[in-house]
Amino acid sequence: MKTIKDSVHDYIEVEGVALDLLDTAPLQRLRHISQLGTVTLVYPSANHTRFEHSLGVYHLANRALGHLGIEGQQAERVRAAALLHDVGHGPYSHNVEDLIYRHTGKYHDEVHDLIGEGEVAGILSEHGLNPDRVADLVAGDGELGQLVSGELDVDRMDYLVRDAHHTGVPYGTIDHGRLVRELRFVDGDLVLDEGNVQTAESLLLARALMNPVVYSHHVARIAKGMLRRGTERLLAETDVTPNELRRMDDKDLLVALRSHEATAGYGRRLSYRDLFKRAVWAEMEAVPEDLLAADHDEVRAFEEEIATASGVDPELVILDVPEEPEMKETSSRVIVAGEVRRLEEQSTLVQALRAAQYDQWRLGVYAPEDVSDRVGDAAVRVLGLDVEDTLVSDVRTGVHATLDEFQ
Repeated sequence: MKTIKDSVHDYIEVEGVALDLLDTAPLQRLRHISQLGTVTLVYPSANHTRFEHSLGVYHLANRALGHLGIEGQQAERVRAAALLHDVGHGPYSHNVEDLIYRHTGKYHDEVHDLIGEGEVAGILSEHGLNPDRVADLVAGDGELGQLVSGELDVDRMDYLVRDAHHTGVPYGTIDHGRLVRELRFVDGDLVLDEGNVQTAESLLLARALMNPVVYSHHVARIAKGMLRRGTERLLAETDVTPNELRRMDDKDLLVALRSHEATAGYGRRLSYRDLFKRAVWAEMEAVPEDLLAADHDEVRAFEEEIATASGVDPELVILDVPEEPEMKETSSRVIVAGEVRRLEEQSTLVQALRAAQYDQWRLGVYAPEDVSDRVGDAAVRVLGLDVEDTLVSDVRTGVHATLDEFQ
């Protein structure tokens, strides 16, 4: 057994298959993948990694297994899956995941190829564990897969508390101890036991509050857009392959961006936080419906049209159209009066939080500070945005106003 001091859970005891997996290259690589990606450019102390998060998920999974009375090989599979659940992440966590998926067909939780061979597969096999079955748990398959990836998973419980701790933002604070203790399986579904509607609501509320101030902070989104654009050019104009990108860590990607002429500008800007500014920041009601559903190629076409209309290089315009808000936690199940119910059927908070998420949604257009005014003007025309509900940033003062006030 090895005992590891953790900033969130105090002491984490690691043993069995998890101990043997701890020093493998795929897990140690996670020491160099930031948990929050570009959010570190907003909150300087948010420099925690996927490695420590993976330890936290393992710890909570281990506690949940104890409370659920699950032992033996079944429990070892879950422990291994909990520790390995993030080994599929590319550099900067989720920030370039869609780009990697477009080129490789792999999301971060599709890890069969990563743990099905090599040292990880060897260790799993030594402990009598089938690597494919462990990978299935990472993907959330089966009853026990819900512990690792589901509406009430220990992954979410750890990252909310850990992210709040390292950013200093108090909204992600949840009673993860109670959440773990109250988990039950009913007819194959992972649920919270009787009397825990508010416990489930706390998970939902924490996620909803963390989203605008941490996960979707506008500076993090701008940096994410720049990182994606630079990485797209890296794949298109250099000899870096998608599979090489997938196995890079954060530093690898930043060095690669700075090392190639086609991407050096993005690499420098991201390294020294010389970021684009908001040229447009539009509420959902101001955005045409067809734009909300635009795919990657359509977004790129809009960016080129905006660039042409504003007389700037297309590489200086980034259009950021987030997906419609969703709250997976609303489908979590709670026992109420002896009956298993979905949280959205029982909680009066759900509709209010859904409305709040739609209110917080913003379309962004980003450009360098010296051209942001004319890019914003062109974007409103090209995209057909409702001017009265569209905010254009005064990057010199930080004040927001309608476009009319800048004309």
